Amino acid sequence: MPQNLNEKINDVLVDRQLSISAITRELKEKGFVEHRLVLTGYLRALRDLKKLQEIEVPPSKVYKRLDYQEKSTDIFSIIGDQIKNLDMEIRVPLAICILFKLFKRPVFKEELVHLGINSKNIANCLESSACMVTVSKDENLKLYRSEITRILLPANDPAYEIKDEDTKMVSMVNMVLLDTIKDLVDISGLTPKTKQTKLV
Repeated sequence: MPQNLNEKINDVLVDRQLSISAITRELKEKGFVEHRLVLTGYLRALRDLKKLQEIEVPPSKVYKRLDYQEKSTDIFSIIGDQIKNLDMEIRVPLAICILFKLFKRPVFKEELVHLGINSKNIANCLESSACMVTVSKDENLKLYRSEITRILLPANDPAYEIKDEDTKMVSMVNMVLLDTIKDLVDISGLTPKTKQTKLV
């Protein structure tokens, strides 16, 4: 069972409830193929763990996310949350630049999907004359795919990288990473209560 199947099921069930057949079909469209009986068992386990709600809708059952699920703390959720309010023309290259710096390799499309960026967003960025993103031709892509174990990458998932970083992009990356650290770590008692407006 893929380690991130729970996350994929949660993605599929955002703001809706679906039957086992519909969940199976949606997962298959995303490149995740599981036998219906295996998926049924997994959904029931998630129900028992109070991660999903199972609702009887004769003659079948439907599943929905529980509203009180804890916020995910995986790197994609954390970074995605930091950049979610940016326009896509900025968000796509910024996301690629951040992940490229963190992982020290090109960024796969599936990883961008985990940040809330879809295929159309990526295509629009690539078609723009001002786009800083390019499809990666790194000769080690196959090796990177095999070494990524935290998420399941669809076969032949394309990867992307930044053509040229400018100072504005580097500055934005640094701001996002600093804000992320501040969100994750309690720095109260270490910072002044009145903010300094400029360096002395």
